[in-house]
Order: sequence, then C-alpha cells, then structure tokens
Amino acid sequence: MYLQNVMTNTVKKLKSQAANMITIANLAFGGAAIMATMNGHYTYSVLFIFVAGLLDRFDGMVARKFQLESELGKQLDSMSDIISFGVAPALLLYALVLKDFSVAGMIITVIYIACGGFRLARFNISEPNGYFTGLPITVSGVILTLSYFAINYVPSVSYMFLFILLAFLMISTFTLRKV
Repeated sequence: MYLQNVMTNTVKKLKSQAANMITIANLAFGGAAIMATMNGHYTYSVLFIFVAGLLDRFDGMVARKFQLESELGKQLDSMSDIISFGVAPALLLYALVLKDFSVAGMIITVIYIACGGFRLARFNISEPNGYFTGLPITVSGVILTLSYFAINYVPSVSYMFLFILLAFLMISTFTLRKV
C-alpha cells in the first residue's frame, strides 16, 4: 500500500513537470550545439539544433495536453529558445562564415541574437491572441541552421544579409496565425 502511494505520487509529480523536462532537454541540446560548434563539430551542432526544434515543438503540446501551461513554463521556454535558436545557430554560422568579415561579422551576429531576445521578451509580455507578432525565433533559427547546407553554393556575403533579414523579421510587427 505504501509503495503504491509513493509510486502514484511520483507519477503525478513527473506528469506535472513533463513539459518543463522537455523544455530543459531543448535547452540542453542548444547548449550541446554551442559546445559542438566551439569544438569544430559543425554537423553535430546542426543535428543538435534540429533535435532542440523537435523538443520545442512537443513541449507546448505536452503542456496543453496535460493542462500544465504556466508562467514558469513560458519563461523557461523563452530562455531555451534564445539558446537553441538564437545563440546556437548564430555561433554556428559565425564560426563557419561570418568570422571572415571580422568586426562586421561579430556585430551582425550580436544584432541577430539581440533581436531574438527582444522578440522573445515581447512575446512573453503579450496576451495570447492566436497570432505571432514577427517571425518566431524558432523559425528564424531553423532557417539559419538550414542555410548551413548552402555554404558551399552561395557567396559568404549573402549570410550577412540573411542574418540582417531574419533579425529584422523577428522584431517586425507583422502577424502570423499560430498553427
């Protein structure tokens, strides 16, 4: 009887934190992508960012399914997203392409990350209305990561424009219906 109560309580606690655990896994894969980039393992970095993307997709689904949506979860999700879809893709492409542009490459990388942070902060203080304002950082980060596969086919300078375009789209005020 005692063991059954302990198991029941443990399952309830795990269920109540399921979405947050998925979000923390997203954060962990974003951190792993950064470390892979720092160690020159760029394909692993790409893989880790895509895994973080899958986890980001499922954390919200789990939270809604089990009615676990919370302010803590919303903040944790944004912190994970700035790492996994702001810093990780920016550092990956900086290491591969933008470092060749010296200070200009650094500035553009920082602008992209800052715009991602601004976009997430704006999202966190807005009321849910079924629409995104500006390009979500997850979409921007995935586009930036996908551009990794074009490095050998497009001029390096085009990455400077891609970073600026994505940064601008994240902070713009156009709306997209949530899916």
